[in-house]
Amino acid sequence: MAEADDGGVAIDGRTWIPCSNRDWRCKWLVATDAHSARCSSCRLTRQRPDASDTIALEKLADASVVKRRLLAQLAELGLPIDPFYEREGGLAFDLLSTNSGQGRVTIGHTNGVVTIDLVETLDDYREALRIRLREPYRTMLGHFRHEVGHYFQWILVEQTDWIDECRELFGDERSSYSEALDRHYHHGAPDGWEASFISEYATMHPWEDFAESFAHYLHITDTLGTAAAGGLVLHADRLDVAVTDGDVEPRPSYRDVDSIVMLTHWRWLSLLFNRVNHSMGRGDLYPFVLTEPVQRKLDFVHRVVSDASIRNADAPILT
Repeated sequence: MAEADDGGVAIDGRTWIPCSNRDWRCKWLVATDAHSARCSSCRLTRQRPDASDTIALEKLADASVVKRRLLAQLAELGLPIDPFYEREGGLAFDLLSTNSGQGRVTIGHTNGVVTIDLVETLDDYREALRIRLREPYRTMLGHFRHEVGHYFQWILVEQTDWIDECRELFGDERSSYSEALDRHYHHGAPDGWEASFISEYATMHPWEDFAESFAHYLHITDTLGTAAAGGLVLHADRLDVAVTDGDVEPRPSYRDVDSIVMLTHWRWLSLLFNRVNHSMGRGDLYPFVLTEPVQRKLDFVHRVVSDASIRNADAPILT
């Protein structure tokens, strides 16, 4: 890496300059041969609040930080990121705000477009919804990960040979979504849902079960990767319960190993992280139980992601 003559940075023969949205806290670079002043993350935003709405744009800046974290992880996992401006049905983000005169914004995914309500960046608003909907966890990053899970189910599962096994594990996604939505909000999750689902929302429809599982896969792999980057190791002789496999040493990537390794590491680290939170007077960092049926669903996501990574190995990085 070297400084280029025009003030940019030369990396592997290409010159990179700051994204034109730097004033809105974007810290990514854009290649000068990309024919755009905006970085790859900013170009994926299809709709945003009007430039005159400075309050909404502040919320957009907060949400964009989260979006960049999401995209960086997707790239690390080797998942395909085909932009909407290059092909129909490609990935796009509509980042809009209910409070900015654009009408009520519904978070969701349709044909490659992920819609996020920027008002969820407000802690009091998001926390009120979390309590009202009886959710143990609700964050902007969680929204992004859940909705992009719908996108990847659509392109990596529903249009491939994975669909039959997916229906065996999660149910038939062709069942009426509107009826499932109505049933869920009128009657709630069925009794005993905890035995087979990661969350109450996952019980609503097979699409939501997959998206919730996909989001948790991203939660788990990203947190394990962060722990690995910091050199965190749990020594077996310091744990309260004997660990027959020895020390627990998180990996930067679990692409080439069975999901049981990842989930075993996560079990012990999540217990530690929960205790750390308790030391600060807070609730569990990861307030979820991974039952055997849920682990099978996470294993399916792991295999789908690993397969996509192999097939996407030679694809160019989004620039």
